[in-house]
Amino acid sequence: MKMKKQSVSEWVKSGDPWVWLNAGAVAISVIMVIGLLLLIAVRGLGHFWPADVVEATYELPGDSAYNIVAERVESVEVPAAQLREAGVNVEDHHDIMMRTLMKTGNRDVYGSDFRWVVDAYVTDVKRPEMLFVAERHEWGNLYGYLKVIKENGQVVAQTNDLTPTDSALNTWAEFEQRIDRATAIHDEIYEVEKHDIGKINYALERLRLEQRRYELNNSLTPARLADLNAERAEYDEEYKGLQSKLADLYQQINRDSFIVQAMDGSEHEIQVAKVVRAYRPNAMGIFAKLGFYGAKLGEFLTAEPREANTEGGVFPAIFGTVMMVMLMTVIVTPFGVVAAVYLREYASQGVLTRTIRIAVNNLAGVPSIVYGVFGLGFFIYFLGSGIDQAFFPEALPSPTFGTGGLMWASITLALLTVPVVIVATEEGLSRIPRNVREGSLALGATKAETLWRVILPMCSPAIMTGVILAVARAAGEVAPLMLVGVVKLAPSLPLDGNYPFIHLDQKFMHLGFHIYDVGFQSPNVEAARPLVYATALLLVIVIALLNLAAVTIRNHLREKYKSLEM
Repeated sequence: MKMKKQSVSEWVKSGDPWVWLNAGAVAISVIMVIGLLLLIAVRGLGHFWPADVVEATYELPGDSAYNIVAERVESVEVPAAQLREAGVNVEDHHDIMMRTLMKTGNRDVYGSDFRWVVDAYVTDVKRPEMLFVAERHEWGNLYGYLKVIKENGQVVAQTNDLTPTDSALNTWAEFEQRIDRATAIHDEIYEVEKHDIGKINYALERLRLEQRRYELNNSLTPARLADLNAERAEYDEEYKGLQSKLADLYQQINRDSFIVQAMDGSEHEIQVAKVVRAYRPNAMGIFAKLGFYGAKLGEFLTAEPREANTEGGVFPAIFGTVMMVMLMTVIVTPFGVVAAVYLREYASQGVLTRTIRIAVNNLAGVPSIVYGVFGLGFFIYFLGSGIDQAFFPEALPSPTFGTGGLMWASITLALLTVPVVIVATEEGLSRIPRNVREGSLALGATKAETLWRVILPMCSPAIMTGVILAVARAAGEVAPLMLVGVVKLAPSLPLDGNYPFIHLDQKFMHLGFHIYDVGFQSPNVEAARPLVYATALLLVIVIALLNLAAVTIRNHLREKYKSLEM
């Protein structure tokens, strides 16, 4: 049976074009999101892989040849005319040329640790096994050949071999042992300086504020002053002991040094204590590289940043982001739910209520930086200064809550996201059948009991939906945080072992601001670029995990109160 051919007008009227159009838009959106995530993942996660180090000869036409030791970062095609305009000597018969960004490291020697080379003029490329990479606490990576190990200025191991001979391998093994020793001492120094001395400094500051408070209240009696001085003397004595221990540790850690031969043949003596880790990527097998990759990835997630945030880890930023979002959630949820319940259940549905509802909806569209300005002016300058005057006069003129901090940042973001929670909660309340309320009231329950035991439990999935949207927006916001508490580098976490343990007045680090700082404020953009991708991927994962936790809670609540909807 021959089917009747459908005309274009009939096809349009059937609605099929709009179905295909919507499906295509969704498909394109999904592809773009997946592509963006893949790009971020490849660029970011590749940063931790121990790439081979090549040694080659580089000679531009008309220039003298020189040796180059570096990692390949990326290669791009460029017009030869562009290279000529940039002053690079390129032969006339070339139209398009490949050039490669090489990480040469040794910034303290060459002034920069990246340089571009034209691939056509790179010759004699080798991957010597004894070439090593040393990550340092300062000045970035070090590339070269290990020549000498010294202890207190005396040579304990040396080699002139640039190939893996017994002499070279024994010198390398000695080098690794001394790095492990220096790392252990460095960790001990960190523990003393960061925790032991930090705890004493915190206690001494607390004593100073206590004495100042007594002075302001005219209640500093000789007995109280004697008690404070006695307690202060105990801390001073303990501090002197730690200082003596630190001096001994610094003497131990500075014992060893090594001499490295750089790519230009020059030799440089460097303290072993300045090295974080050293490795020979050209001599590593696939499993050794995988182990190294895992260790680097672990360091990125658990360690503190180094070198102006361009090296090391981002743990303080992860901690600050998660803690700020959790505080924001604790603040915004009850506030948003109470507002929605009042608007839906108690307020008379007149012009004023409709106006308030329109205002709440419009608040969701206000630029986030406006909330930051409001938080700075109202919370910090007005409320914070008032709190300092009322509760922390002994600390003035240094502000306690009169400056940006974790609490003001959380409240500002709670204010920013509260329209989302209100709207979602109101939608949930509107979907609860009227006969449920009437049934509860008919059984003798009061309106408050009906609200607390029936309405809110049934509405809880909608509330959690609002919380999920609020978390997603708050975790990614950066602009308002720049005004109300986030910093480039926080000296300590807002949660520690010092009373009151949670320091709401303290500034904190945030993954979003870390991306901005590393990507746009770093003096070494090329070195920081992979870290921007890695941190961006981490921020997406953190937001996804926070949302996943909220979705799990919502699904649990939906199942728990499913019987009430029957």
